Amino acid sequence: MTMNSPSRVFPGRLRLRKPSRASLRHTLSLLGLGALSALALPPVHALPVLLITFPLLGAVLNRSKNSKSAAWAGALFGFGLYAASLYWLVNAVMIRAEDFWWFVPFPSLGCALILAPMTAAPAALSMLAKSGPRRLILFAASWTVFDMGRVFLFSGFPWNPLGSALAVPGRIGDVLIQPAAWMGVDGMTLCLVLLALLAGTALQDYWHRARKTGTVCFSPTQQRITLGLSAAMILGWSAAGYSRLHMVTPTGEAGPITVLVQGNVPENEKVAHQSAREVFERYLTLTAQGVERAHTLQTSAPNRAIVFLWPETAYPGYPLLQDSPRARQIIMGWAEGAQAGLIGALRHDENGRYRNSVLALAPDGQVAAIYDKARLVPFGEYQPSYIPLQIVPQGGLAAGPGPHTWHLADIPSVGALICYEVIFSGSVVDEKDRPRWLANVTNDAWFGNSAGPRQHLSSVRLRAVEEGLPIARAANTGISIAYDGFGHELARLGWDKTDSLVVPLPAPLPAPLFSLYGRVIALALCCLVMISAFSPVRKRV
Repeated sequence: MTMNSPSRVFPGRLRLRKPSRASLRHTLSLLGLGALSALALPPVHALPVLLITFPLLGAVLNRSKNSKSAAWAGALFGFGLYAASLYWLVNAVMIRAEDFWWFVPFPSLGCALILAPMTAAPAALSMLAKSGPRRLILFAASWTVFDMGRVFLFSGFPWNPLGSALAVPGRIGDVLIQPAAWMGVDGMTLCLVLLALLAGTALQDYWHRARKTGTVCFSPTQQRITLGLSAAMILGWSAAGYSRLHMVTPTGEAGPITVLVQGNVPENEKVAHQSAREVFERYLTLTAQGVERAHTLQTSAPNRAIVFLWPETAYPGYPLLQDSPRARQIIMGWAEGAQAGLIGALRHDENGRYRNSVLALAPDGQVAAIYDKARLVPFGEYQPSYIPLQIVPQGGLAAGPGPHTWHLADIPSVGALICYEVIFSGSVVDEKDRPRWLANVTNDAWFGNSAGPRQHLSSVRLRAVEEGLPIARAANTGISIAYDGFGHELARLGWDKTDSLVVPLPAPLPAPLFSLYGRVIALALCCLVMISAFSPVRKRV
């Protein structure tokens, strides 16, 4: 005899039950696994933790009875992952804590709550496959597809795809990130999640068999095959990356000699419009010093142009750049001999809306070109219309039309990117007019000396590999840096430094496969993996 549930005994009545200790422990464990997975992301790059966290999540999915429980597990894991990896967002609110103190808990936890459905959905979809390896395979492919879908949230927030964990600093990272030239960071995410789930589960099965505890996913034969294929994949991946570094060569003329000016202006000074004159003079001095060093390098390469970069919204007196021709002439006068200056600045358009822009100044101080930021930061630069509280002053900024290649006099063609735009894989260049190098201006002072600027930096490096283009990046408080088309670091100026960095950029690489076909490659790979999760198994006679 079985007891009826309360809903059957008392129809229409709802009885609230106190969560059991086991349920609470299960919830906290999944949150903790997600948070622990964040250690694999920049700047820690503790990749082995994924061999623990993802298989444990996979074990929960394999034990799940229905899609609802699987979705809940995925949501908790994702919430922990994003809350931990985006902790630094709170620093932006602390800049104006006297006005937005009430908003302090929301940036990281709010983003995690918004992003959690993007991990809940693949967990629920994985239930379509049979429990065991097939469910893990389907989950890995679904995770990647929904991770790619983050580009459609608000103005897009594809921050920290798991593939960026492979952007380890130094030569090892140079090797590991080369497959981004073929499949992009999304393809790398797919491979990493697959490897973590399958190899990690096989290793955990070995542990359980040795101690005769727990349940296993693979048969002994499957376990050996999985570990063997995983080892082969790691070796093949490394060999392919190493080969690309030595077999692909730059083509055409070298890039310009870039002068990356790092003014190191505290964000609270910029917000309060303090010390505008002093900051302007600081930028002039740093620019003059950098251009002078660039002229020294130019003696061995007399035909190379000199271009200096000022960071995003470089200094508090931004109206000068738009409204004062004399101010622009002064800037170029201090940069005597430079062919162009790329200046990050706010400007107001003909409709009175502010835009986050890069102004290209000619040697005579004239504005030769303007690029307006197209991808605006949700809740930072623009506010969705359905949010009732006024969070972004004056409703935010106006967006530009998207990537555009500049053909400035005496300078190799260049594509400008402002801050956050560099995180959008496959959307950083004009496909119809490929530039020869990329200029990225940013201001990470909002986020302090935290993981945020380092995570941002990994995106810059991966875009260099995906597009095969050298990138010069000027950041207000750091890290200013330059990469070649392999994502190899050429030079850097660290956090909280006031200086200018002079870097001659090499020639671009031949257009990689990813630059030709973009994210459709990763999507096609995901579809193939999904099909394999449902393919029939041939029975032996």
